[in-house]
Amino acid sequence: MGNDSGIGVLDKAVGVLHAVAASACGLAELCDRTGLPRATAHRLAAGLEFHRLLARDGAGRWLLGPAVSELSARIDDPLLAAGAAVLPGLREVTGESVQLYRREGTTRVCIATLEPPAGLRDTVPVGARLPMTAGSGARVLLAYSDSATQQAVLGSAKFTERALAEVRRRGWAQSAAEREPGVASVSAPVRDRDGEVIAAVSVSGPIDRMGRRPGDRWATDLLAAAEALTRRL
Repeated sequence: MGNDSGIGVLDKAVGVLHAVAASACGLAELCDRTGLPRATAHRLAAGLEFHRLLARDGAGRWLLGPAVSELSARIDDPLLAAGAAVLPGLREVTGESVQLYRREGTTRVCIATLEPPAGLRDTVPVGARLPMTAGSGARVLLAYSDSATQQAVLGSAKFTERALAEVRRRGWAQSAAEREPGVASVSAPVRDRDGEVIAAVSVSGPIDRMGRRPGDRWATDLLAAAEALTRRL
């Protein structure tokens, strides 16, 4: 369940939130992810749903609820403010899902996302914690991370150090069916005013639309969005 604050019910509820943030799940899978008994997991999830921190999708699975986004919108975070200004334009240009990711240790966290209004899409909810072992966003964040983090991840990654060197050379990354079957993505680093990479901005969608080399189509627009984000920080 992660770090223990000494407040048992709070630690368990936070564990449920993190488990659901990884991807939507039903009760059985929630129990597997958290190690909680069915009755406890259901009671906590139902309580979080009451407070709108969790919600249900059409299949009855839990996913992060609207209160998570509402609370995050109140955070005085320059990157989130920049994303709110830049991501809508990137979504309009590409017609695909767009995301902002930050690295936390050996995982990446989606801190902002927008989806196209219709059609098939790649849904990554805010708060989702994804491994750094697959996907263009992972490639970007790992390419600019410290050597210890790179060594910790590369052994189980679907790409190599050579691929990370290519990311640093051209300034963006792409992947196809690497993180999820049928999904392609292209990502670029977002730098702060000192030039340090603090996030990755991504465009993702079905391979049938984006192709297996999505960078050929969207890298220029993506790099422009990354630069626009930096100017607002």
